[in-house]
Amino acid sequence: MIKTENLSMVFTTEDVQTRALSGVNLVIKPGEFVAIMGPSGCGKSTLLNILGTLELPTSGRYLFDGKEMTGMSEGRLTDFRKKHIGFVFQSFNLIDELTVFENVELPLIYLGMRKADRRRKVTDVLQQMNIAHRAGHFPQQLSGGQQQRVAIARAVVTDCPLILADEPTGNLDSANGLEVMSLLQKLNEEGTTIVMVTHSERDAGYAHRIIYLLDGRIVERQ
Repeated sequence: MIKTENLSMVFTTEDVQTRALSGVNLVIKPGEFVAIMGPSGCGKSTLLNILGTLELPTSGRYLFDGKEMTGMSEGRLTDFRKKHIGFVFQSFNLIDELTVFENVELPLIYLGMRKADRRRKVTDVLQQMNIAHRAGHFPQQLSGGQQQRVAIARAVVTDCPLILADEPTGNLDSANGLEVMSLLQKLNEEGTTIVMVTHSERDAGYAHRIIYLLDGRIVERQ
């Protein structure tokens, strides 16, 4: 599904160049659950952003199902993200002015799905995430664990084949963190490929394998 070849990323300011990634070669197969670990500043989130096509690398190649991503226009990348990638962030990134139902529905609106089909799909996903009873609530009326369940529902409602998760339990207590990881594990068992950045050895234990980064390079694979 995912392949990178000599992927590098350099951030340039007026005075300084910072190399976030250097020569990263990576293969992730469909249906895998992969954890990316390493100290702060090692390039984990930058790599995840590139895999999500939110950033373009300075050099190297990124292929998804054999298709070259690094040469695509922003319009084509946007369309690609809508259909293929769901994002789960540490900070939830829900829209406070929208209800739970409306937050989860939003990606389907962008895809142009009919209203009746949207309502059916959102209802099904909210039930799957055990949050349907909060459909009419706003994000600020929910606990952190509930907000992250809504974020996961929003990520999977389009039936995307890939979820990219950046510290998905970072803002949660232990009990809610375990619940979120169980949801991600269940989605993976149902066929969704998951790539997760984490500092947590416990969370990484849910993955099939762990990739360690240091100073923008892969230093170990398990």
